[in-house]
Amino acid sequence: MTMRTDRLEQLRGLAESDYRDFNCKLIPGINKERVLGVRVPAIRKVAKEIVKGGREKDDWEKYLTELENCRPNPQGIGGTELFYEEVMLQGMVIAAARMEREKRLTYIDRFVPRIDNWAVCDTFCGDLKFVDIEENRQPVWDFLQDYLEDDREYFIRFGIVMLMNHYIDEDHIDAILATVSSIRHDGYYVKMAAAWALSMCYIAFPQKTEALIENNEMDDFTHNKAIQKIRESYRVSKEDKARLNLLKRR
Repeated sequence: MTMRTDRLEQLRGLAESDYRDFNCKLIPGINKERVLGVRVPAIRKVAKEIVKGGREKDDWEKYLTELENCRPNPQGIGGTELFYEEVMLQGMVIAAARMEREKRLTYIDRFVPRIDNWAVCDTFCGDLKFVDIEENRQPVWDFLQDYLEDDREYFIRFGIVMLMNHYIDEDHIDAILATVSSIRHDGYYVKMAAAWALSMCYIAFPQKTEALIENNEMDDFTHNKAIQKIRESYRVSKEDKARLNLLKRR
């Protein structure tokens, strides 16, 4: 039995049919036939087992190699199609395993093309805690620039969500605001990521972010969605919400 087969059976045992139906509704366009219905905390627990060698034949590098030999596409062309939870698990193992920075970036580079929904993207970005180690911050920032300049929807979303999760600070806020507001892409999940990122920038740097909202060349959807998300936050005062509402484009 391969590691992939072993862990897939484990995931099947953790599946919940009601949660599967709920999850499919949250992720438009997902191939429902390739969703088991396993909750994220349960998948993360499996990832930790793999990384720590919880079973006799566990080897996280071997496991990643087995998954990389599969292709998570709807047609199953060129390999066995992975389940949604397996792709999620693959990202979690990449994020959690102990390895050198350059090796992890190589794994990330190979994984990003497999991202085809917001849930895998955003969970993966949040799990990449190695970015927050000081010596990794500039190299990873440089690494992300190619994704932000790509024309593929989830490549760009990955870049934006990474900036939002790991770089909203005094050193990077100006670059983030300039980068996010300059992205031009018709993809819904790019626009939503940009709006989300700007709302988080507002929480940390309200004056700088509001100045951008007052004067930008973003499309109307992203502009208005950013304002909406800011106004939905409990960390923004009623007065600020009222003022921002006046900046919406009609």
